[in-house]
Amino acid sequence: MSKKYKIGMVAAEFNFEVTSLMIQRAEAEADFLDVEISRRILVPGVFDMPLAIKTLLKDPEIDAVITLGAVIQGETKHDEVVVAQASRKIMDLSMEFDKPVAFGVTGPGMTELQAMDRIEKGRDVVDVVVKMLKRLEGQ
Repeated sequence: MSKKYKIGMVAAEFNFEVTSLMIQRAEAEADFLDVEISRRILVPGVFDMPLAIKTLLKDPEIDAVITLGAVIQGETKHDEVVVAQASRKIMDLSMEFDKPVAFGVTGPGMTELQAMDRIEKGRDVVDVVVKMLKRLEGQ
């Protein structure tokens, strides 16, 4: 019998009308794949994710982390800066801790309607970490 993976979830409260649906999709997929989302941290926004991710990655009980957020375009290029900086740091944390971190942040450059069209990203990130964990196990 294979190990039941335990994953952490970091989700942004900003644009919660979108991210709450992403969370529901992630939880349903975790149940379907028999994966436990054992710790959840809600952060104010995507820019705030790295510290929460680092906290979860330090936990020896956590095998991987998923991130969920929606960065919607405003009147400035703020959305581009947020996604670029957050994604870079999230990737660095995955490498630093040798654990998969799936990037489930949609944007930049999208409208709220486009963000709603992308809520299945919540399901996708669970699939990604499970695939990565299985593939890394064989190494």
